Amino acid sequence: MTVRRIGLVVHGGRSEAVAAADVVRAWAAGNDVPCADIDVWQDGRRHAHAEVEAAGDPDLIVTLGGDGTFLRGARLAAEHDALVLGVDLGRVGFLTEVPASTVHTALDAVAQDRMHVESRMLLTLRASRRLDVPPGIGELMRYGRRPMLPPPRVRTDCAAGGDWGVALNVTALNDVVVEKLARDRQVSAAVYIAGRLLASYSADALLVATPTGSTAYSFAAGGPVVSPRADALVFTPVAPHMTFDRSVVAAPDEPLALRILQHSGQAAVSIDGQLRGVLDPGDWIGVYAAPRRLRAVRLGPMDFYGRLRDRMNLTDAPAAVADGTQAPLWPVSTPPPHDLAHLALPPVPAAPPESRPDQRP
Repeated sequence: MTVRRIGLVVHGGRSEAVAAADVVRAWAAGNDVPCADIDVWQDGRRHAHAEVEAAGDPDLIVTLGGDGTFLRGARLAAEHDALVLGVDLGRVGFLTEVPASTVHTALDAVAQDRMHVESRMLLTLRASRRLDVPPGIGELMRYGRRPMLPPPRVRTDCAAGGDWGVALNVTALNDVVVEKLARDRQVSAAVYIAGRLLASYSADALLVATPTGSTAYSFAAGGPVVSPRADALVFTPVAPHMTFDRSVVAAPDEPLALRILQHSGQAAVSIDGQLRGVLDPGDWIGVYAAPRRLRAVRLGPMDFYGRLRDRMNLTDAPAAVADGTQAPLWPVSTPPPHDLAHLALPPVPAAPPESRPDQRP
């Protein structure tokens, strides 16, 4: 693709991220591509649209940090339908793509169209009213040491009011979480799937995750691991006071709604780990598959399950360990048979160079 403008999202607290950002700027200068820092923290937080506009509407956003930095870049990329390339400087990351040492090579690959574009599902919201954060609660619920994001704006291009509430101009790559505000009082909510009541829960939190987010908070709460290539909404209760404590995986056209019950306390709404509003008893939010999708740059097929094994430190059961190195199940050295040709089987590895006998005079 022709890279016309680059936006940089940098984890400024890590020296290696700052150094990698200099490499990106040098590449941009050498290729006559404008490059601007976006999502900066010095002047407080702004809406994604304002941040992207300030950077000149980049068509490639490069994130330098861990998964948290990637989520910030994904929020900006989704706003403008830009590509996002994640440079891996994190510790337990599933989202980032390339190590910092190869960022120059990765940019060359993008410019020369030697890449794959991976489409990831996003979530969007409707609510019974606009979300806001009451004074004082922001400090109580502030995540990390950074300023909070502003409350989501209402989408003016969508029908509003009535049974369907208001459409919020916000997207989530990982999850939408409704959680208790008071430590001694759980959040009570009725959970609906595709318009039908599933159950009323009393829990520390209730979350709706994408397949991408299934390995984040949902996983920590006991939810399933879902392939990021799938489209689904994963509902997981966190420490519920009820017998049924399992996750439910819904189809992408089966939205989930959470209505705060009258006897519940206030509930915080977090989107990809950022507090974005507070719900009162009687309020509700609906979580839907977003019409737009994230377009992530991949330099090759992603080995999600290998990364899962590595990141989660999975080990084999002692009674099941086999001697030697485990070979792939499929005979990947030969083309797949006709009945499997439509599947995403592992790529065929490069053939080793042929050994040649020593040539002696």
